[in-house]
Amino acid sequence: MSQDTPYIFDAHTADFDQSVIENSFHKPVLVDFWAEWCAPCKALMPMLQQIAESYQGELLLAKVNCDIEQDIVARFGIRSLPTVVLFKDGQPVDGFAGAQPESAVRAMLEPHVQMPPPAAADPLEQAEILFSEGRIGDAEALLKALLSEDNSNAKALILYARCLAERGELGEAQTVLDAVKSDEHKAALAGAKAQITFLKQAASLPDAADLKARLAKDPQDDEAAYQLAIQQLARQQYEAALEALLKLFMRNRSYSEGIAHKTLLQVFDLLGNDHPLVTTYRRKLFAALY
Repeated sequence: MSQDTPYIFDAHTADFDQSVIENSFHKPVLVDFWAEWCAPCKALMPMLQQIAESYQGELLLAKVNCDIEQDIVARFGIRSLPTVVLFKDGQPVDGFAGAQPESAVRAMLEPHVQMPPPAAADPLEQAEILFSEGRIGDAEALLKALLSEDNSNAKALILYARCLAERGELGEAQTVLDAVKSDEHKAALAGAKAQITFLKQAASLPDAADLKARLAKDPQDDEAAYQLAIQQLARQQYEAALEALLKLFMRNRSYSEGIAHKTLLQVFDLLGNDHPLVTTYRRKLFAALY
């Protein structure tokens, strides 16, 4: 474990009062008394360092090499190694001798040290979660704030365009996508463009209810089946749309120059490779093709 954090350090006789006693008035200081020849000490130290790092500065860890710092050993009457002592407000308040499991060390520290609050999630990640939960307005607000600081963030621009598209602002969404210059998010960009395409197409198509009525009369009505799938895509009813497109493809591959196949691939772009529906329907499409 690296020792490159300001809250893990070696304590010496000359600076012990300052580095441990004085510091302990601000933050609890865990003092690890160890020696080179002590095997349990060497097993314990990396674990103590990991624990100290997990507190992100709310706990200091001072290491005392007992072979060198004999005065400190005598001052605190250290008799066996490893010995670990917790100092707070200038006084030893708790500790243990001998190797301990991590759970026991954390339990000892718990009453004395505050765990830091969890780091706020990355705002872009938060926006992605909100978008996936259908909380479009909340996602959009986060993205606006993010883009006001960095309007070249391709991933944020693409997601912002998708929020606009969901609200029916298709022209504005297209303008935002046109501003994306990065090549590294091709799949996300293709997905956003597909979403706008489906929403635009759906606006000029008959209502879903009329299309369902047509299909009830004639289940072989390819045009009604395709148009209903587009209406479903515009409403994010992805599973129903994928199933309908796959059936249409299997029934009539050449319908409208193979549009069912092309649209399936656009939906895969829209949802992304990690989406469970994409995994399922890629497999089904592959089986239908071969």
